Amino acid sequence: MIDIAKIIDRALELGFSVAAPLDVSTLELREDVRAACAENKCGQYEKNWACPPACGTLEELRELITNYKQGIIVQTSGELEDEFDFETTIELEEKHRKLMQKLSAELSESYRILPLGAGPCRVCKTCSYPNPCVNEKRRISSMEALGLLVSDVCKKNNVEYYHGRGTQTFVGCILIGE
Repeated sequence: MIDIAKIIDRALELGFSVAAPLDVSTLELREDVRAACAENKCGQYEKNWACPPACGTLEELRELITNYKQGIIVQTSGELEDEFDFETTIELEEKHRKLMQKLSAELSESYRILPLGAGPCRVCKTCSYPNPCVNEKRRISSMEALGLLVSDVCKKNNVEYYHGRGTQTFVGCILIGE
């Protein structure tokens, strides 16, 4: 049996700003979100196993998420000194990435999971793509790579997405199966 409350407590203990239950049935994989990946603004399209097209088609991903009935949504938030405070933004992103990796590693010891983070997978310093993924069990795709509009996922799960002017928030979720 999956104890979501215990997992949420652990996420908060690790340092996430917010952790809440995720209703997997609210996840809508959208073509328009996925199409934005093809614009390659992050430079990882066709270069990272956790990004399109390597992470799978939307049809394959829809089928994949049907294997998960529960999940959690997590956020890492912080205040910026001003709108040009890129240093804090980078620090928050790195903190979020490390927290996602830590929680995912812990959960994978007891459950089958699908972790979805913010931005491209950076488990490895350099992705092995197109050669086989060397860390497939630790790989973390972005929510957007699966076609998820992050603000909608938050809204549909009663989690604030915007935490006020002068803040930055990174969002992830972990789908959990037994």
